[in-house]
Amino acid sequence: MDKVDKTDQEWKEALTPEQYRVMRQGGTERPFSGEYYDVDEDGIYRCAACGNPLFDSETKFKSGSGWPSFWAPVDEGTVEYRADHTLGMERTEVRCAACGAHLGHVFDDGPPPTHQRYCINSVALDLTKEDQEGQV
Repeated sequence: MDKVDKTDQEWKEALTPEQYRVMRQGGTERPFSGEYYDVDEDGIYRCAACGNPLFDSETKFKSGSGWPSFWAPVDEGTVEYRADHTLGMERTEVRCAACGAHLGHVFDDGPPPTHQRYCINSVALDLTKEDQEGQV
């Protein structure tokens, strides 16, 4: 996978202020406010910063958490994990492996088969919808 390397100024110019706050500064959007929280369309969710394919709609589920949730990434190599000890909690941060953008966090309380819940900010995602033949 090709790595995307931009300066902070280039990211500020390429992203909306909310995307920059979440994806480059590790923020989070308000629960139940994101564009993809309640979307059931088929397709691939890509990194909004670089287009890297991250999650397939087939792995999306309604977690009730307030953010789009998935039980697995498209491929383990598309995301990276970091320990996150902010807010007095121990969590696992999920980042785009191509550009390093903060996406959200992963928890061990999801459904089978992985029992994981990738809790991802909508502003970090861009859905490429499937056409009638199932092609993205």
